[in-house]
Amino acid sequence: MSKMTNDVRPGRLYGVGLGPGDPELITIKAARLIAAADVIAYHAARHGRSNARAIAAGHLRADHVEEALIYPVTTETTDHPGGYQGAIDDFYEQAAARLAAHLDAGRDVVVLAEGDPFFYGSYMHMHKRLAHRYETAVVPGVTSVSAASAVLGRPLMERDEVLTVLPGTLPPDELAQRLAGTDSAAVMKLGRTFDGVRSALEQAGRLDDAFYVERATMAEQRVGRLAEVDPATVPYFSLALLPSPAATAFVDGPPAESAEQQPGGVTVVGLGPGAREWLTPEARAALAGADDVVGYTTYVDRVPVRPRQRRHASDNRVEAERAAFALDLAKQGRRVVVVSSGDPGVFAMAAAVLEVAEDPQWKDVPVRIVPGLTAAQAVASRAGAPLGHDFCVMSLSDRLKPWSVIEKRLAGAAAADLVIALYNPASQTRKEQLVRARELLLEHRAASTPVVVGRDVGGPEESVRVTTLGELDPATVDMRCLLIVGSSQTRAVTRGDGDTVVYTPRHYPQPA
Repeated sequence: MSKMTNDVRPGRLYGVGLGPGDPELITIKAARLIAAADVIAYHAARHGRSNARAIAAGHLRADHVEEALIYPVTTETTDHPGGYQGAIDDFYEQAAARLAAHLDAGRDVVVLAEGDPFFYGSYMHMHKRLAHRYETAVVPGVTSVSAASAVLGRPLMERDEVLTVLPGTLPPDELAQRLAGTDSAAVMKLGRTFDGVRSALEQAGRLDDAFYVERATMAEQRVGRLAEVDPATVPYFSLALLPSPAATAFVDGPPAESAEQQPGGVTVVGLGPGAREWLTPEARAALAGADDVVGYTTYVDRVPVRPRQRRHASDNRVEAERAAFALDLAKQGRRVVVVSSGDPGVFAMAAAVLEVAEDPQWKDVPVRIVPGLTAAQAVASRAGAPLGHDFCVMSLSDRLKPWSVIEKRLAGAAAADLVIALYNPASQTRKEQLVRARELLLEHRAASTPVVVGRDVGGPEESVRVTTLGELDPATVDMRCLLIVGSSQTRAVTRGDGDTVVYTPRHYPQPA
């Protein structure tokens, strides 16, 4: 008998996805493997009922060996010395041992999994413990997220939109941040987490766009707007869905523009210096929810195209006209985003919009400012910490203020020994301002003063170099550059890897 046992070929282990609940969504391959298996295993709560078994019931044979893997706990407390996690880990080990006994005896084992086995599925715990010992195959299934999208009749994502899948067990603040930073989202595992998920959606400004789907494709299916759901009625087998923003217009139709419509609003958004990862979650949410995007052509081109949105690009020298146009759209009930590079409140569109909005015709139009990472911060981070002590920010452009004012302020900042971040240092029509500014600064600063020159930081042509005030060549600087001129305390240090970092100490020497 021992020799025969040793000669038995081990059975195969299959993790078989059954889809979200409708038995007709079981794949042909899944149905074939279930019918051919020797052992059918499935997870179940302590009451013994298994949704997975119920879905597959039509494919089970009378002579199937069934292994019901009963969880010792679900959400209740336990006296296990390792607590809840200890009890669950022991259960998985014991369940894997039961399946291994069948596999060692040469029996093929199918573990049934709702949805997809590797998508928040219990099967994966068996896979981790057994796949290295036995021949194993996983059969994918239709996920609950795909089913929810289908029953709602709303696409998940389009073109370059991003879909994020999140567990509702995350802390609400973290969940809100992630929801604000994505286009589409599915939040799983509701039940007791529903209140926190609802709070996170509200905090992220996405509650009105969220749908609730319970037991998608099953007979007990329930769908609706998440904001209208009674938390006391929410089971574990439900999810929250934020469908594709781009597809909304095709499902709901374009926004109404009737005279009775409530006023829209203008949100002035900072896109940051250029890198996608520097766009804040709040800015992403504002862009995703806009009906219209207004801005300088270069900045509008940085915003992903969404078919339902209107885009209004214009020249860089028409700030007041652009602001008036955006406010007019908002007055008609449109949700308008005005985009700026960097931070909208730093030499950008926030001041222009607020200035124009003083006109009585727009006094009732809401205006909101969403901050962004500034170019000065971005360049400073690439160089080290040159803004580590007191500093000022100035623009060398004399298009909106006289050059005499710029000279006076520059001399004052230099005399005060402030680190100076210089925006708009040069352009095609302004070549001499930086030459004069350098001469003025040298009247107050040593020629050895470190200067950081950042160009297109965060963009595809990024470059950062460290020079000195004496060696700075104005001819190498253009409109896409930002300069940081150090104080008397700013240091340029070459580190062990050969890189030079620039920083300004936080402490300033006491006067003699």
